[in-house]
Amino acid sequence: MSADRSPAREGKSAVRFTRRDALRIGAAAMVAGPFLRTGRSFAAGPEQKARIASIGVGNKGWTDLLAVASAPGAEIVAICDIDSNFLGVAQEKFPPAQAFRDYRVLLDKMGNGIDGVLISTPDHMHGAIALAAMTLGKHVYVQKPLAHNLAELRAMCNAAAEQGVITQMGTQIHGDESYRTAAKMLRDGAIGKVSEVHCWIGRGLPLPAKERPANRVDKVPATVDWDLWQGVAPEEPYVEGFYHPFNWRMWRDYGGGVLGDMASHIFDPIFTGIDLKAPLTLRSGGPAHLRDTYATDTEVLYTFAGTPLTTGEVKFRWTNGTFKPDAEKAQLPDGVNLSASGSFTVGEKGVMVLPHWGMPTFYSNGKPMDLEIKSEGNVDHYHEWVEAIRGEGQTSTPFTFSGPLTEAVIAGTVAGAFPEETLKWDSAALKFDHDGANALVHRKYRDDWRPLGV
Repeated sequence: MSADRSPAREGKSAVRFTRRDALRIGAAAMVAGPFLRTGRSFAAGPEQKARIASIGVGNKGWTDLLAVASAPGAEIVAICDIDSNFLGVAQEKFPPAQAFRDYRVLLDKMGNGIDGVLISTPDHMHGAIALAAMTLGKHVYVQKPLAHNLAELRAMCNAAAEQGVITQMGTQIHGDESYRTAAKMLRDGAIGKVSEVHCWIGRGLPLPAKERPANRVDKVPATVDWDLWQGVAPEEPYVEGFYHPFNWRMWRDYGGGVLGDMASHIFDPIFTGIDLKAPLTLRSGGPAHLRDTYATDTEVLYTFAGTPLTTGEVKFRWTNGTFKPDAEKAQLPDGVNLSASGSFTVGEKGVMVLPHWGMPTFYSNGKPMDLEIKSEGNVDHYHEWVEAIRGEGQTSTPFTFSGPLTEAVIAGTVAGAFPEETLKWDSAALKFDHDGANALVHRKYRDDWRPLGV
């Protein structure tokens, strides 16, 4: 089937998805009665497949789509992308699926025919799409980080709870045996109660320029709907190679920088293992973000409230680029070095060192700890979501878990705008004790693009 070619798709986007639309589609499902499944109520069992719409099918979206489609209980019924090149490849692979350029058109036309929505777009569109889908009672799998700003994140978590939908954040490594084993050993007290955590990544991300080029406007490729790509973000001219399809991550309007891109992974086993929630305070070591882009080198010092698995409040340090982890605190034996990215967690009995993609090791005072490391095995993160939609089992990174984790990540990107200032964060009130930081809790939206519930 060819991509949607309604008049709104050929020029400025004229389609607006509102709460009224959501109620209308929901009412249609009720009228249809037992012959029409809706995402909210679907738990049909092994005899029926979960009908999935995939929004964003290029790059990471492509691997996500293939992974979800490989679940025996999944049926790909709709695909959507603003780039017809990506969309065309997906159409060839999944010819029965209906194809769209605009996610709002997809939800309007197929809202009654889908159970779950896979969202693999740039970060700035996660919230708008997920909120529209959940308002219709659709289950969602959202790539990390869940949202671009704290207000959208809170709205997403609230919507998931209100609608009772099945959610999963796209941190696939959560299902890897290395992270599962590390989290289990922390929870079982392998290093005693935890006092301190260090997380890092050595690499950066592509950054075509630190600022947008003045007066440069490139021709938009015929395959790209630039208006739809910008979505909720302020309107800017297209510049070849600066944003789509990959270089958006370091731009403040679209991504979350290195911290926003990778911390969801590296924080994961720590949050899982010792039950951390949102941070209490944050302090950036600088340098400050620029007007348009994130700093390439970052350090954020967090404090988290204590849990039954910690000695008290937890000191938590994130570093990347020229900022490095304090290797001496890892208590490594001579000749053993930290990996290029990962974490180490300091406890009463010793230290757990966890590479990003590698099994944990344990040390105390420069010597390996005498511990049996029993693998927890792998779990397919994508299949887990599909099977949960079908009423079999639960997801392991639902928004009740991944919401607080993402809150810590996004709050860290906010702190990066105010180096050497300690910010206090009141999670319940969704508020910092700093006017400048509070201005970054929300974002400005283009006309007709404000997400539902924000």
